[in-house]
Amino acid sequence: MLEIDAITLHYGAAQALRAVSCRATEGKVTTVLGRNGVGKTSLMRAVVGRHPISGGTIRWQGRDISRLSPPDRARAGIAYVPQGREIFPLLTVRENLETGFALLPRGRRSIPPEVFTLFPVLKDMLNRRGGDLSGGQQQQLAIGRAMVMRPRLLVLDEPTEGIQPSIIKDIGRAIGWLRDQGGLAILLVEQYFDFARDLADSYCVMDRGEVVEEGSGADIRGVREDDLRRRISV
Repeated sequence: MLEIDAITLHYGAAQALRAVSCRATEGKVTTVLGRNGVGKTSLMRAVVGRHPISGGTIRWQGRDISRLSPPDRARAGIAYVPQGREIFPLLTVRENLETGFALLPRGRRSIPPEVFTLFPVLKDMLNRRGGDLSGGQQQQLAIGRAMVMRPRLLVLDEPTEGIQPSIIKDIGRAIGWLRDQGGLAILLVEQYFDFARDLADSYCVMDRGEVVEEGSGADIRGVREDDLRRRISV
């Protein structure tokens, strides 16, 4: 389980997160909702160690990881698919996937077959440069690269941003499949409400650097749906 307890985060004098608490559990998707600029990406960066927190604690599987470096968090089983994908455009698809080997022991340095089962286009394009892929294909590549690490926590920041509808459906099916295997906790930041609603087992809503509401997937698909749509679209 990922336990985020009352964390704060600053960029210089500006405070981006204010006592934020959230949970992500194995076999579940926790969705973080909110308008642009409310701190969602800062929260993801805090979880994976890309920006230090100013206070509070982040625990993963009972261990305080608040001060661990990003590589050490990756070794602990945390994989990150950042907003904007951040693939290597001059490397081939195969080479991009193999960058996920960096923190794995030699005996585990292989591309899991489920990467190509979920995203068959990647197998067809193994020798193409990453920069030659469409935006949606690059997003599939970024998720595939994270899967190569055999993570126990998958952190996804806006995976549908700028993606065509057909590939959004493929990505949704892939996330659902990964969740249903059990043993993997998924923390998902998403602006596309329908996508988030369909996947969420639980959710939290952020505003001005704070969590202002949280609930279950049943709530987001039920009595809270209309209010939540309005809240994140204002």
